[in-house]
Amino acid sequence: MLGVKSVFGRVATSQRQHLHQSLNRSLNAATIRPFPYVSPRAARCNSTKPAVPKTGHIEEGPNESLLFIDNIFPLRLSFLLRLTNLPFFADPEKILQKLLKQLHDDQKIPAADPINIAQRALPDSISLQVKQILPRLKEGGAYAKLLHDPKVSPPDIEAALQEYLEKNAPKPWFNPFRSVGSHLVRGRPWLEDLQRYPSQKLKVEFLPASPGAEAAELPEEALYSLFRTYGKLGDIKPQPAGSKDLPKYATLYYGNIRDAIMAKNCMHGFVLPESEGGGKGDTVLKLVYERRTKARFLRDWIMNHPRIFIPIFAAVVASVTVAVFDPVRTFFIKSHVTHTFHLNENRVYSWFQSQLTRANEILSFKRRGGQKAGLSAIWEDRRGDIEQIKTWLMETADTFIVVQGPRGSGKRELVLDEALKGRRNTLHIDCKPIQEARGDSSTISAAARAVGYKPIFSWMNTFSSMIDLAAQGTIGTKTGFSETLDTQLQKIWQNTTNALKEIALEGRTKDDKDSELGDDEYLEAHPERRPVVVIDNFLHKSQEGSIVYDKISEWAAGLTTGNVAHVIFLTTDVSYSKWLSKALPNRVFRQVSLGDCSPEVAKRFVINQLDVDADGGPKGEKTSLPSETREDLSELDGCIDILGGRLTDLEFLARRIKTGETPNKAVQQIIDQAASEILKMYILDISTSSSNGTTRSWTPEQAWLLIKSLATASSLRYNELLLSDTFKSSDGALVALEQFELISIVSRNGRPHSIKPGKPVYRAAFQQLVADRVLKARLDLAVLTQLIGIETKAIDKAEAELALLGGLPGQPREVKSRVMWLLAKMQASQAKVEGWEKEGKALKEVLAREY
Repeated sequence: MLGVKSVFGRVATSQRQHLHQSLNRSLNAATIRPFPYVSPRAARCNSTKPAVPKTGHIEEGPNESLLFIDNIFPLRLSFLLRLTNLPFFADPEKILQKLLKQLHDDQKIPAADPINIAQRALPDSISLQVKQILPRLKEGGAYAKLLHDPKVSPPDIEAALQEYLEKNAPKPWFNPFRSVGSHLVRGRPWLEDLQRYPSQKLKVEFLPASPGAEAAELPEEALYSLFRTYGKLGDIKPQPAGSKDLPKYATLYYGNIRDAIMAKNCMHGFVLPESEGGGKGDTVLKLVYERRTKARFLRDWIMNHPRIFIPIFAAVVASVTVAVFDPVRTFFIKSHVTHTFHLNENRVYSWFQSQLTRANEILSFKRRGGQKAGLSAIWEDRRGDIEQIKTWLMETADTFIVVQGPRGSGKRELVLDEALKGRRNTLHIDCKPIQEARGDSSTISAAARAVGYKPIFSWMNTFSSMIDLAAQGTIGTKTGFSETLDTQLQKIWQNTTNALKEIALEGRTKDDKDSELGDDEYLEAHPERRPVVVIDNFLHKSQEGSIVYDKISEWAAGLTTGNVAHVIFLTTDVSYSKWLSKALPNRVFRQVSLGDCSPEVAKRFVINQLDVDADGGPKGEKTSLPSETREDLSELDGCIDILGGRLTDLEFLARRIKTGETPNKAVQQIIDQAASEILKMYILDISTSSSNGTTRSWTPEQAWLLIKSLATASSLRYNELLLSDTFKSSDGALVALEQFELISIVSRNGRPHSIKPGKPVYRAAFQQLVADRVLKARLDLAVLTQLIGIETKAIDKAEAELALLGGLPGQPREVKSRVMWLLAKMQASQAKVEGWEKEGKALKEVLAREY
């Protein structure tokens, strides 16, 4: 070191200016050349083209040494070089070159100039001439080619630099915690512009110095002595013993990426002579950056333990879903029950609507009242039922209220428009769209819409089922992601229960006289505060599936017994007690049975319907009502006797009379339409399954037998009908026909008693169908054919048994009575067959003779 200082002891100012000018010339002489843009298509052939110089190596002349100066560029700038393959992005090398030149020429911020940082890293005590500087942007440093006195060796220069940097090393502005470092380049660096970026992991390959020679595989001790100089090593891993990869290699792990960069740039191409352990023919060290693989313990554990992770993940997802979405769903259900977002419940909107309706009635000279006035006669007749329901809603009783009646008897209007009139907290659930929905997703969506449950992700059920199926095939067990229809419905009803309970307790305060009571005791003491749940169309198409009705009845039972809400069922099925008793056993249900209106009430209803929509005259002028001016209304009594008191038929009659038809003509049109519907639905257009996929369990012959019998009698004995050969002592067809409303079964003392037409107008339609000679002959012939087939089978069975008995040896006398009974049965069956064939012959003549 003293020799170095004695040789280069004095440094003139001109030498520093020469150094500065050399750096400037080096920068301006295109020593920092931009990498050419390489398109993806031409990347393979152009990627080996070096930037500086063309050979990719830095040639050293006599008395020249090469230094690598580290930490003069930010490593974060290397991400710009990754964009060189994008055709729409400008060349980042050109941008950085202009930026460096501007910083160097400006000199307003010397600390930001990388060339200035490199200049300050060289000591003034050594006489050196900088011939060239080659920046390495992606590695954050630069190569400096120095010309020195021949009497000074490069190791002495490196030692002097290290001593200087230990005391006076500059620190760049972008990395104030690490000073600039410099080391002598001992190898032959390769300046490449490949997509290789620095990392803490270096791969050292051992190559022979000449072709045909054999390279030595260095041990860990030799590698440590060579590379520890550039920084602390974390680990040295030699090539696995069983590996046959060539060339041989070892892997170095540095604790800091800057140390790895310094080692790679200083030792790449280093030739280890044989005297130092390089083997015969010496060994060349080739260094390459390797991306360090991160340890993914969590991912590996998940992939190796799916049976543990998947259930845990499903539980976490379910918990998050409950915590996030359940409060939102409860809010929407409460809004749906309290009608918060319903415009009809808004006072301002209702006032404007009433004013517009009134103005429209005045301008069109129509009488006020409308539909409500037309139904006044019905409600006056059923005032007792309405008051009874209101009384039940004010009482504490853990049972259901059931309103039963045929379709068109006004159950919904009686409960919603009259009994619950003015009641704010009501929930109306229509079972019809829920039961008729096809598929689990549609059923869940229909149930959610009925109670205002949202957001609903019904499509997730199908997606989760697919995940479960895939997991079951992979790991052998289900993940638990998918939920059955039963579980989904249970979740919807549970959220609805929570919302209803919150609504019932909304008005409660600490100042109430019974504030010390618990929630359940408070609701039991105040039945008037409970919301009302109306379940409409209960048991609609119950033969297609019972899961929906089972869940609804169980949920309703929980509401009633928990004093959360009053529950009212609206149904047309007389066997509702069988379903409700499962959910609420040992309870007597409160029942309101609605039938058809009496003739007097039906007539008043039709007249009111005619008068309410009649046009009135100008203000102050009295006009006559249609019921006072029309002479054909005297026919109403006979028409109502035919139609009965079914509200839907009475409304249809009133609409036809308004159009100008006479009552008799309107009734005849209704009868014709009913007869056509009966033929299409029950006789002619019948198959084993209906259009919506449900199975029909009756035959046209059974439906025709009922039609022909009820055409001559107002009612039939239930058990007598079962004795006929057509029904074969099975009531399945009768129950199905009642579900489809061809007939109605009247019960007494808990058992079926009699059979009546499904609607009063059906009796007139039955009579019209029976009066059609051709239709009657055709269907009677079908019934006779069926009966003949039944008796023929009985005869065949008797003949087979007689043949069996005749084959017994000796003809035992014990079988004589059996033989005589079989012969008598055959004779009776044969007589029936002969009689039916004569009747069939006559019917065929009718079919052949008439149209």
